[in-house]
Amino acid sequence: MPVIKSAKKRMKQNNKARAKRFPVRNTMKTLFKNELELIKEGKLDEAVKFMPKVYSIIDTACKKNIIHPNNAARKKSRLARALNELQTNGSKAPKTEKAAAPEAVAPKAVAPEAVAPEVPEVKAE
Repeated sequence: MPVIKSAKKRMKQNNKARAKRFPVRNTMKTLFKNELELIKEGKLDEAVKFMPKVYSIIDTACKKNIIHPNNAARKKSRLARALNELQTNGSKAPKTEKAAAPEAVAPKAVAPEAVAPEVPEVKAE
């Protein structure tokens, strides 16, 4: 807890600002996840109708300085790309997350002849 008067005031201001930002941020995250779920499930019509609402809340968060403009652009771009993939691929569910790293390749078995023969240790006298 702050002891200095200005620190106490700053804490009150921070709490008020956080309380104002929280509902917008929470709604934005929820709508973004819901839109991705609609796209993953292949519900094209619902996703298209829901998209303007998601864009609107992302723009609102950007306007209120809750997220950076580049972050807002990135979110909207990901949604648009996922929706376009759904439209072009038909009912196939698009990839909405980053591409997974290739699976680890098992090391090749080495033939016993290929292994270097053991060399006996030489003792220095």
